[in-house]
Amino acid sequence: MIGYTTVGTSDMARAKQFYCDLFESKGAKVLIDSGRIAMIGTGGGTPMISVCEPYNKEAPTPGNGVMVAFTADSKEEVDEIYAKAISLGATDEGAPGQRVPDRFYGAYVRDLDGNKLCFFKFA
Repeated sequence: MIGYTTVGTSDMARAKQFYCDLFESKGAKVLIDSGRIAMIGTGGGTPMISVCEPYNKEAPTPGNGVMVAFTADSKEEVDEIYAKAISLGATDEGAPGQRVPDRFYGAYVRDLDGNKLCFFKFA
């Protein structure tokens, strides 16, 4: 059910190296790197750890740059889960849409306690 977890960093190179080294025995490597965020794992569709510089440019802290992401079976399911979350009182953090061309479709919300969640489908 959980696809990847994101943690904040102030040093991308150091963080990428740490997680690649930490999970080297599992064959983990940087799978996606957009500069501000890098996803480390063994392949699309398997659990991953992501490291990122917080979007708001503030210092990373627990809860700032931390997000729990849940896989979906289709783009339509992303849309459905997002709509359900909003109907239950979640707040919008990014409507469903293509985030990485031809690779990643996702939607973002904050739950009732302010925790950031993502629902996504890899192409």
